[in-house]
Amino acid sequence: MIPGAYYAKQTPMNLGFETLRWIGGCDGMLELIDQRLLPQRMEYLRCENPQTLFEAIVTLAVRGAPAIGVAAAYGICLGLRQLPGNAPLLQALEQMEKTANYLAASRPTAVNLFWALERMKKTAAQFAADNPAAQAGILRQILLNEARVIENEDKEMCFAIGRNGQSFIPDGKAILTHCNAGALATAGIGTALAPMYLAHQQGKKFTVYVDETRPLLQGARLTAWELTRAGISAVLICDNMAAGLMKADKIAAVFAGADRIAANGDTANKIGTLSLSILCRCFSVPFYVAAPSSTFDLSIPDGSHIPIEQRKGDEVRGFAGQTTSPENIAVYNPAFDVTDAGDITAIITERGIIPSPGSDNIRRCL
Repeated sequence: MIPGAYYAKQTPMNLGFETLRWIGGCDGMLELIDQRLLPQRMEYLRCENPQTLFEAIVTLAVRGAPAIGVAAAYGICLGLRQLPGNAPLLQALEQMEKTANYLAASRPTAVNLFWALERMKKTAAQFAADNPAAQAGILRQILLNEARVIENEDKEMCFAIGRNGQSFIPDGKAILTHCNAGALATAGIGTALAPMYLAHQQGKKFTVYVDETRPLLQGARLTAWELTRAGISAVLICDNMAAGLMKADKIAAVFAGADRIAANGDTANKIGTLSLSILCRCFSVPFYVAAPSSTFDLSIPDGSHIPIEQRKGDEVRGFAGQTTSPENIAVYNPAFDVTDAGDITAIITERGIIPSPGSDNIRRCL
């Protein structure tokens, strides 16, 4: 591992929007940018109960592993929102467990979801063990405080990933990214895009080729929107154009995010990432993964154990309500694929750089 700084402060960068935010106190609500509407409109979706948040996660109104984790932490608070402050502690714990199990069923691949829910459950269990006579109102405040800590830590981790990875952004050249691992996927400035934002802030001149990312066009709709708002030179391409660019020696590096990283470094990310990693190997292009430590799942040995979400076929049959294929055609639509650790040049984390990731150096880092 190459050590890096963990910056225990929030990023000074202001990208002009908040992907998610909690409004009010224990009786408050969670607001999310409804990413289904971008880039045409930026509107906030109000979540006042776990059911609304569940639907937002499933339909990708909120997406990106870190953002889903932060939203899930606040989802626990939503589950306790209507509980009277003088309710018994046991009732609050039962309601919290019910909410956590419900939200955990929303999406299977992104490990940050389960990490955040488990952290909230452990916080509640520790409080209950130390304060068995307490009432629900105090637990509600404790859990809201913890959710805010998780949000702030995510912002700090994004900034540290950016600081640790910005040196990999080549001045005067072009890089490529897939899907969206920017501010819209986190509470902060992103993971894979964070080094780009800080390199741009430091005056580096570079171009980012943005894969459109079929079938839901997160690159075209979200990453392109983010980068152009920030004043970073961006070029939108179809997913199947990357090979030609690499063969022409126009891509100096590829940056991707992650939804779950196994103990050996195998990495699940948006479908199409695997293809890019293989192209990078063929054309000797560095392939970097940027992710916080909460995205690692050391309980599984390799990528074959990562559950891959299968989504509805209509996402492939057309887009934005317009059918572009025979209506009854069979569809295979996995949301993610798994990149082999051997094809990853380095993983950029808030704790440092992990070159040629494998089980031993990942454990040393984490």
